[in-house]
Amino acid sequence: MPIQDADLKGLKKKGYRFVGSHGHAAVKICHWTKKSLTDDGVCYKEKFYGIESHRCLQMSPSIPFCHHKCLFCWRDVSITSAQWKGPYDEPKIIIDQGIKAQRSLLVGYFGNDKANQRKVQQAQHPNNAAISLAGEPLLYPALDDLLIEFRRRKFTTFLVSNGLTPEKLENLLVEPTQLYISLDAPNQRVYQDLCQPQVKNGWQKLKQSLDMLSSFDCRTVIRMTCVKDYNMFHPQDYADLINRSDPDLVEIKAYMYVGNSRQRLELDNMPSYLQMQNFAQSIAERCDKEIINESRVSRVLLLG
Repeated sequence: MPIQDADLKGLKKKGYRFVGSHGHAAVKICHWTKKSLTDDGVCYKEKFYGIESHRCLQMSPSIPFCHHKCLFCWRDVSITSAQWKGPYDEPKIIIDQGIKAQRSLLVGYFGNDKANQRKVQQAQHPNNAAISLAGEPLLYPALDDLLIEFRRRKFTTFLVSNGLTPEKLENLLVEPTQLYISLDAPNQRVYQDLCQPQVKNGWQKLKQSLDMLSSFDCRTVIRMTCVKDYNMFHPQDYADLINRSDPDLVEIKAYMYVGNSRQRLELDNMPSYLQMQNFAQSIAERCDKEIINESRVSRVLLLG
């Protein structure tokens, strides 16, 4: 098992539920799933893309594996390895047990007077997989089969990658519904300081993946996490990278001072919504895009 028992126990306390028998896949109830079930708001993905927050399965097939140890990551990056180690569980097992675990985590909403019971019933049958909980999904050896199995079950799939495996990205047999590449720095120096890559030539590999985005038929999105005093500058450099990759959309989202990131950053590193608006606009006007949607509560703006 790639995660030590003490770390596993800590993650379970934080709401992770591991599935399969090899300790690399897990689900976790999203904050916005809970909000939606009590009609107290929805995720920006519902506002932007029509994904129903209460029917979203937040999961990852590669919890302990990632090429980065980003300062802004809300996960415990001390358990992270840049290379896959050990055997792996098959997609059908991960999905079957993941849905079962999610149902178990939501069972209390059946007795919650504030819950929308129609949504609670629908939540028993999720139809979107946010493959983004933790880790780098492209490191999972059976990712193609996972996407195929989700598609067979009529799930939409939102796949988030750090872009450090361009060879796997290029050879994907099945495209997700929406492919994200994370771009969290305007240049290599900022990238090294903020993303803390565990592999050589990370910046070059990221740019390779960005260059592939326009070749995909699915919706493509560059996702930027903005950390005040760390990466909210050089808008022209961001615009140049966006122009060369030609994504369908760009999500510009504020860093949130939550989870383990509080051990690495300060509250002041979380930008205000006004700062996010100004920064997003400065990038948009340099890459022939405009702000087409926004979510103030999540401090995220969408360029298109």
